[in-house]
Amino acid sequence: MTSTQNSAAQLDRYERGMALLQRIGGPAATAVIDSLADIAPDLGRLTVEFGYGDILSRQGLTLRQRQLATVGALAALGNAAPQLRFHLDGALNVGVTRTEIVETLIHASVYAGFPAALNGLTVAREVFAARTDLPAEPPAPSAPEGDRFARGSAALTEIDGHAGEQVVAALQDIAPDFARLLTEFAFGDIYSRPGLDLKSRELVTVAMCTALGVAPQLGVHIHGLLNVGGTEQEVVEVLIQMAGYAGFPAALNGITVARAVFAERKINQNSDV
Repeated sequence: MTSTQNSAAQLDRYERGMALLQRIGGPAATAVIDSLADIAPDLGRLTVEFGYGDILSRQGLTLRQRQLATVGALAALGNAAPQLRFHLDGALNVGVTRTEIVETLIHASVYAGFPAALNGLTVAREVFAARTDLPAEPPAPSAPEGDRFARGSAALTEIDGHAGEQVVAALQDIAPDFARLLTEFAFGDIYSRPGLDLKSRELVTVAMCTALGVAPQLGVHIHGLLNVGGTEQEVVEVLIQMAGYAGFPAALNGITVARAVFAERKINQNSDV
């Protein structure tokens, strides 16, 4: 590639990235880039070219899915409130509902703890209050009722299958009460909530576990995402996207876990034939 061709390719990446940044970020899209002009303008350019031109412009996930994954990861990390605020706005701009955002942040309580969920909801409250342009939404659906353990056990089996059952079984000899609490709260209370479909919940969970670097749990939930209708391509796209929000080591570790999960499932499928 000549220097002229290389410059054209760089410009194409920047233009593509800027167009997407403006679509997601709306009127305030370039505020962060502009704020870097006096200290690190190259970082601003790289953010546009790599983050938006290379990564978020990729096929394989919708913009709604990408924004939900980003919100989930940033909420779980708990150390990036300004960026979470920007991407909450961005999620609304690409069609994610307030109910879906709230459910994603409640979901974070399972994987990053209640402080992360509460802090994320504080940011969301501020974003929602400022967005007077949003249409009205129906009231959030009621939380599920009935036997929490039975509901959680059914959800665990549906979502994570054998991988999830292994996690619960491994706790029986040391912390059976924790196995019960995990089933009742994570799956009976949270995963069973309406307002966010199971595929979106698992996609968000994969993003959270990748960002937090919890490989065993990531493996379980890659299985889970595939079990509820996700594809291998969607798994890989979430992992690639996390390079921008949690760093390349987190993304690379996630890819290693995904490779093992895909291989295991292929072996199991072949043995069933």
